[in-house]
Amino acid sequence: MMLARTGSGLHFAPGSVYCTNMTKLLEKALEAVRRLPPDSQDEIALAMLTLSGNEGEPEDVAAAHLPAVLEGLAQAKRREFAADAEIEAAFRRFER
Repeated sequence: MMLARTGSGLHFAPGSVYCTNMTKLLEKALEAVRRLPPDSQDEIALAMLTLSGNEGEPEDVAAAHLPAVLEGLAQAKRREFAADAEIEAAFRRFER
Protein backbone atom coordinates (compact mmCIF):
# COMPACT_ATOMS: atom_id res chain seq x y z
CA MET A 1 0.00 0.00 0.00
CA MET A 2 1.47 3.34 -1.05
CA LEU A 3 1.18 6.54 0.94
CA ALA A 4 1.55 9.99 -0.55
CA ARG A 5 2.11 13.20 1.35
CA THR A 6 -0.03 16.14 0.31
CA GLY A 7 -0.41 19.61 1.75
CA SER A 8 -3.20 18.42 4.04
CA GLY A 9 -1.64 15.20 5.35
CA LEU A 10 -1.01 11.61 4.30
CA HIS A 11 -3.32 9.87 1.87
CA PHE A 12 -3.42 6.29 0.68
CA ALA A 13 -2.72 5.69 -2.97
CA PRO A 14 -5.61 6.01 -5.42
CA GLY A 15 -7.91 3.01 -5.39
CA SER A 16 -7.41 2.45 -1.67
CA VAL A 17 -10.56 2.36 0.43
CA TYR A 18 -8.97 4.17 3.38
CA CYS A 19 -8.17 7.82 3.80
CA THR A 20 -6.40 9.37 6.76
CA ASN A 21 -7.78 12.85 6.15
CA MET A 22 -10.52 12.92 8.82
CA THR A 23 -11.35 15.50 11.43
CA LYS A 24 -10.37 14.78 15.02
CA LEU A 25 -14.05 14.66 15.97
CA LEU A 26 -14.80 12.03 13.34
CA GLU A 27 -11.79 9.98 14.46
CA LYS A 28 -13.04 10.18 18.07
CA ALA A 29 -16.54 9.11 17.01
CA LEU A 30 -15.25 6.15 15.00
CA GLU A 31 -13.09 5.03 17.90
CA ALA A 32 -16.18 5.07 20.15
CA VAL A 33 -18.16 3.10 17.55
CA ARG A 34 -15.41 0.45 17.37
CA ARG A 35 -16.13 -0.39 21.02
CA LEU A 36 -19.83 -1.06 20.35
CA PRO A 37 -21.39 -4.44 19.52
CA PRO A 38 -21.49 -5.34 15.79
CA ASP A 39 -25.25 -4.67 15.46
CA SER A 40 -24.84 -1.15 16.86
CA GLN A 41 -21.86 -0.55 14.58
CA ASP A 42 -23.96 -1.54 11.56
CA GLU A 43 -26.82 0.79 12.57
CA ILE A 44 -24.41 3.71 12.91
CA ALA A 45 -22.71 2.83 9.63
CA LEU A 46 -26.07 2.86 7.82
CA ALA A 47 -26.91 6.23 9.36
CA MET A 48 -23.54 7.64 8.27
CA LEU A 49 -23.99 6.34 4.73
CA THR A 50 -27.49 7.80 4.56
CA LEU A 51 -26.30 11.19 5.79
CA SER A 52 -23.40 11.18 3.34
CA GLY A 53 -25.72 10.40 0.42
CA ASN A 54 -24.28 6.92 -0.15
CA GLU A 55 -26.93 4.61 1.28
CA GLY A 56 -25.57 1.45 -0.29
CA GLU A 57 -27.98 -1.42 -0.75
CA PRO A 58 -31.64 -0.94 0.20
CA GLU A 59 -32.81 -2.82 3.26
CA ASP A 60 -35.37 -5.59 3.00
CA VAL A 61 -38.85 -4.82 4.32
CA ALA A 62 -40.51 -7.59 6.29
CA ALA A 63 -43.67 -8.86 4.61
CA ALA A 64 -45.69 -7.97 7.70
CA HIS A 65 -44.57 -4.32 7.42
CA LEU A 66 -44.86 -3.93 3.66
CA PRO A 67 -48.48 -2.66 3.59
CA ALA A 68 -47.67 0.06 6.13
CA VAL A 69 -44.52 1.08 4.24
CA LEU A 70 -46.40 1.27 0.93
CA GLU A 71 -49.20 3.30 2.55
CA GLY A 72 -46.63 5.69 4.05
CA LEU A 73 -44.98 6.15 0.66
CA ALA A 74 -48.38 6.80 -0.95
CA GLN A 75 -49.18 9.39 1.74
CA ALA A 76 -45.85 11.11 1.15
CA LYS A 77 -46.49 11.17 -2.60
CA ARG A 78 -49.85 12.84 -1.90
CA ARG A 79 -47.98 15.22 0.48
CA GLU A 80 -50.09 14.05 3.43
CA PHE A 81 -47.85 14.61 6.43
CA ALA A 82 -48.52 14.65 10.16
CA ALA A 83 -49.40 17.98 11.72
CA ASP A 84 -46.95 19.56 14.17
CA ALA A 85 -49.29 18.77 17.08
CA GLU A 86 -49.37 15.08 16.11
CA ILE A 87 -45.58 14.93 15.97
CA GLU A 88 -45.22 16.67 19.34
CA ALA A 89 -47.73 14.22 20.89
CA ALA A 90 -45.77 11.27 19.51
CA PHE A 91 -42.51 12.55 20.99
CA ARG A 92 -44.19 13.20 24.37
CA ARG A 93 -45.09 9.49 24.55
CA PHE A 94 -41.35 8.67 24.60
CA GLU A 95 -40.70 11.04 27.52
CA ARG A 96 -42.69 8.89 29.93
